[in-house]
Amino acid sequence: MTQRFEKYTLRFLLVFGLIMFANLMRKPPTKDWLLIFLFKGYISSILDKTIVTKKKIIYPVKLVKWFDISFVFDYILFPVVCVYYNQITKSSSLIWIIIKIFYFSIPMTLLEYFFETRTSLIKFRNGWNIYHSFLTMSLSFLVSRAFIALIRNADNTNVPENK
Repeated sequence: MTQRFEKYTLRFLLVFGLIMFANLMRKPPTKDWLLIFLFKGYISSILDKTIVTKKKIIYPVKLVKWFDISFVFDYILFPVVCVYYNQITKSSSLIWIIIKIFYFSIPMTLLEYFFETRTSLIKFRNGWNIYHSFLTMSLSFLVSRAFIALIRNADNTNVPENK
């Protein structure tokens, strides 16, 4: 594919992600979803920066030149998907929280594999492969879910009882 087409793909994904973000923020509790979105963006950028610094992944075509990580994925798409994951697992048991991770990480891994093999949007290097991506995505979903569960638990313990 040409670099021009790949830039259009990134622009499309950016607009798609922003529309999805606006849609998911309409569902209460908005504070929780925004917190997950920001937390996930922060964690994703740290992980991606570490992996890029170790030259395990490179992004030959970028939408934002001054980032060596994938701005669209780390700050928009992955956090949006993570909020959707947290929305569907809000009242799930631990086993279903884990099972539902695969509803999100498998399609995302397959999409990343497509982009890695068919475009210049992402390239794996130095032993990194699709299994590493699958594992890190799955674990980061679980970490974000644990994070919001801790926040909710702390929030509930600070609420005085009405008598």
